[in-house]
Amino acid sequence: MHRAYLVGAGSGLLALFALASTPAAASPCTNLQTLNLVHTTITSATDVTGGTFTPPGAAPITGLPPFCRVTATLTPTADSNIKIEVWLPENNWNGRFLGTGGGGFQGVITYSELAIGIQTGYATANTDLGTGSAGCNPLFCGSDGNQGNQLAAAFGDPANPSTGLFGHPERIKDFGYRAIHLMTVRGKEVVKAFYPQGANRAYFAGCSTGGQNALMEAQRFPRDYDGIVAGAAAFNRTHLHMGALSLWQDAHASATRFILPAQMPVINKAVIAQCVGQDGGAKTDQFLTDPRDCRFDPKVLQCKGGEVPPACLTPDQVTTMRNYYVGTVDPVTKEIVVPGVAPGAESDNVLALGLVLSEQLPEPAFDGLFYWVYGASFGIPTSPTNFANFDFHHDIKTVDTQLEGVLNATSTDLSEFREHGGKLLMYHGWADPLLPSQESINYFNALVRDGRGFAQPARFGLDDPALRETQSYARLFMAPGMYHCSGGPGPNTFDALTPLVNWVEKGVAPETILATKFVNDTPAQGVQMTRPLCLFPKVAKYNGSGSTSVAANFTCVADEHDFNEMPAPQYGP
Repeated sequence: MHRAYLVGAGSGLLALFALASTPAAASPCTNLQTLNLVHTTITSATDVTGGTFTPPGAAPITGLPPFCRVTATLTPTADSNIKIEVWLPENNWNGRFLGTGGGGFQGVITYSELAIGIQTGYATANTDLGTGSAGCNPLFCGSDGNQGNQLAAAFGDPANPSTGLFGHPERIKDFGYRAIHLMTVRGKEVVKAFYPQGANRAYFAGCSTGGQNALMEAQRFPRDYDGIVAGAAAFNRTHLHMGALSLWQDAHASATRFILPAQMPVINKAVIAQCVGQDGGAKTDQFLTDPRDCRFDPKVLQCKGGEVPPACLTPDQVTTMRNYYVGTVDPVTKEIVVPGVAPGAESDNVLALGLVLSEQLPEPAFDGLFYWVYGASFGIPTSPTNFANFDFHHDIKTVDTQLEGVLNATSTDLSEFREHGGKLLMYHGWADPLLPSQESINYFNALVRDGRGFAQPARFGLDDPALRETQSYARLFMAPGMYHCSGGPGPNTFDALTPLVNWVEKGVAPETILATKFVNDTPAQGVQMTRPLCLFPKVAKYNGSGSTSVAANFTCVADEHDFNEMPAPQYGP
C-alpha cells in the first residue's frame, strides 16, 4: 500500500469534531472504553457504521466498512502526551495488525492511512508522535512565526513564535522512537481485546518520517513487526534538517540567488533533454530512470546575449543550482554532510516540498528541530546561532550531541529483526526534491557493506554473496520520476504492502513492483502509463518495441557502475 502523507496540508492542529450518534446500547466496541492498559487512557470507543468519516479540517472519507474507532492518550512519562487511534474492521478482518507512520513533525493523526488500512482488512493504528500537545504540525514544530507570509501560514506556520519541544527531552524521545513503539504495543492489546484472538501477523508502512519510524522499529524494537515498508526514510534526521537549512541559506545569500518558480520547469526541461534515455527507461520519458547517470551543469542555461530570466539563469542562479545538486558541505573541511538533490527533481510545485517552497518561506522549512536545541534564540537574527547564520563547521556537533542518539535511525545492525524472520522493503522516489534519494541507497549499501564485514567498494555485482544475503531480508526499490512519497511525472502509485505480505507469509520475495501513473494523478481519469520498479541495483530498460506506456515492454536489467554521493562517515551512512 502506498499513499501520500498529508504533509503541510491543513491546520495541523487537533480539533474536536462531531460524529453521528451511536446506539445507546453497549457493544463490543464501546466496551473497550473500560479497557485498562499501562500508561493509557482510552478516551473513546465508538462504532462507525455509516460508511463515512470526516477528519478534522478535511473532506469526508467515504467508502469505509463498519469499524470500531478507538482513541487513546499514552503517558509513558509525566511530560508525555501521545495521541493514538486504532481502527478495527467489524467485518472481514484479515487477522493482521498494521501500524502506520507520520509525516514531518506529525502532531496530527493521519486519517487517510487509517482509512486505507481498514479498507484492505487490517486493524490499523496511527499516532501524532506526541507532538500535537506542543502545537506542532507536519511542517512546523518551532519557528519565529509566519511573519505575515501567506505561504508559510497556509502550510501551518503559526502567527506567533514557538519553540516546539525545547525543554521537553521526554517528548523528543516520544517523537524519535517511543510513540511508534507504544502505539504498536497498545494497538495490539486493543486488537486482542476486541477480536476473539490477537493479530497473527503485524506489518508497518510509512514514508518520510514514517520511513524513519519504520527503520527505528527494525533497529530498536525488532520484534514489533514481521514486515516493514520504509519509504523515503528520514532516517538521518538531524543532518537532513541541516540540508534544508543549508538550502534556504544558500538561496538567501543575496536577492540575486533566488530561483524563480517559472525557472524550475526550464531547468527540468534542460535536464531531461540532456539525460533522458541514458539510464534505461525510454527516450520519450519526462523523467529520469537513474539520475546518477546525468552529468548536468546548470551553466548551460546561463543567460547569453539578450536573454533574460526566467528563460535562462543569471550567474548567481547558476551557483544556487550547482549547490542544490552538490548538497550540504562543511565550509572548512569540504566534507559532505548531506548529499544533494538529484537532477530531474526540479519542480515549480510548492506541494513537492522542494526549493520553490523553501526559498519563499521567511525561515527554512522544517527548522523547528533546531529550536529544540537553541530555543527561541534560533529565530532571532542577532543571536549567536540562528537560522540565517548556522555554521556547518562549528554548529553541527552541538545539534548532534543533543539529538542524533534519539532521532537518527542510522544503525545497520538488523540482526535480531532478520533472525526472527523480519522483512524490510524500502522505496524512494528518484525525483524527490525534499529528501535526497541517494540517502536510501546509502543506507541499503551500508547494510550490504556490514553484511560483507569489510569496506564496501563503489560497485557490487549481482552475484555478490553479501548483496544476496542482504536481499534475503531487505530490498530496495527506486521509483523513477516520483516526488517525495507521492506525485511527480513518473509512475508514482503502487502497492508495496501486498508484495511484503507475500514475502513474509509465502516466502515469495519481490523482484519488481508495478507502478502506475494516472492522468493528472487522478485514478478516475484513467491510466497514463505503467512501469516496473526494479529490485535495486537493477533498472528498467525499454525492450525496444511496443508502447513505452506499458510495463510489459520493459525489463529489469543489471545497471552499470554509478557513483552514489555519500556523506562523510561521521554524518552517514
